[in-house]
Amino acid sequence: MGQITQETLNELDDAEVGEEAAERRLSDNEIEQAYSDASFRVIYQSNNYFLPQIRDLINEREVINVRPEYQRRLRWSRKQKSLLIESLLLNIPVPPVFLYESDLARYEVMDGQQRLNAVHEYLQNDFALIGLEKLTYLIGRGYNKLPPKLRRGLDRASLSAIVLLHETRADESDPYLVRRLVFERLNTGGSTLNKQEIRNSLFRGNFNDMIVELTRNNVFCRIFNIPPYTETDAREYYENPQRQKNSLYRTMGDCQIVLRFFALLDDDHIRGAMTSILDKCMERNKHVDARILQQYRESFAKVIEACDKIYDGQAFLLPPSEQGVQRVSMALYDANMVALYRRLAHLDRFIEKGSQIRSSIGRLLSKKFELLTAKANTAQSIKDRIAEVGRVFDSVS
Repeated sequence: MGQITQETLNELDDAEVGEEAAERRLSDNEIEQAYSDASFRVIYQSNNYFLPQIRDLINEREVINVRPEYQRRLRWSRKQKSLLIESLLLNIPVPPVFLYESDLARYEVMDGQQRLNAVHEYLQNDFALIGLEKLTYLIGRGYNKLPPKLRRGLDRASLSAIVLLHETRADESDPYLVRRLVFERLNTGGSTLNKQEIRNSLFRGNFNDMIVELTRNNVFCRIFNIPPYTETDAREYYENPQRQKNSLYRTMGDCQIVLRFFALLDDDHIRGAMTSILDKCMERNKHVDARILQQYRESFAKVIEACDKIYDGQAFLLPPSEQGVQRVSMALYDANMVALYRRLAHLDRFIEKGSQIRSSIGRLLSKKFELLTAKANTAQSIKDRIAEVGRVFDSVS
């Protein structure tokens, strides 16, 4: 099966860029007034948490939730985690984590999830130290194997946290402005959050949870070469190691692929850059009705499974390259998924005529390869290729 990477998804994120309006120069008085009238202010406090407190808060899941399925997925290697523990043992200053108070006394991790998880995992005895640079004599030691004095020292170590309080003022026309700004400013170095990880953190709610849930669909996982979801309890803290190693899963590219389906369902919403289209879809659906969510779930499952059957297990694949390599095309995914969604009542007919559809799409690819493979990547071209694939389906219905 062909593969697609987060880098490929990023290349498709800028379908059409609008022009920025030029701003006239303001006087000093106007600048001072504008600053006084600023539509938001960040209100925060600083806290220090002993490492055992961090472990307990994560275990309880009531105050801080850092489950990788619903937050940024885990990226740090065991060596990176070990070096953090070494820094804490050496009392070397560690950057603070940033939390956002979504409800009173309930916090979402804005920055520092990797550090929090490393502390939690070590104090849970989930890994032994490797690759240490100074305390090399501790290599191979888990938390419960540390000498008592060192373990007590680690228990007294702490991480500082900057908490953006619930009272932080936001622009009423864009309630996510403050959080988006903070994310952008925090991500100036290190392992930067990608656009989908930011969406996942900014737009928490049932719609975002549904997107994560749909990435576990077995057909979806097979098409995009993601190891299947095998956990028996959806509340489990850890994902299986094979999924964590997968690039699309680890970078939340799988969530971005699912989101594209919902973002492109209505032509009226296909305007501007793909980044903006995806952001606005998350924003529109932040408080979507439970009944609509269920319809979304059922529609996605029906359409992805219909695609798999119509294309005989080879959905969204481009013809082989000169080297014989086939890759998944996001443009074909978009066009087929949306075109089928708009024709849900006829899925059985399309599955029955799968051979005819595959032949017609093959001919269409030879005639309009650039349109169907995102070489032409504007908002209008997205609409056009959905329409072209839709005409193929209409010809057999």
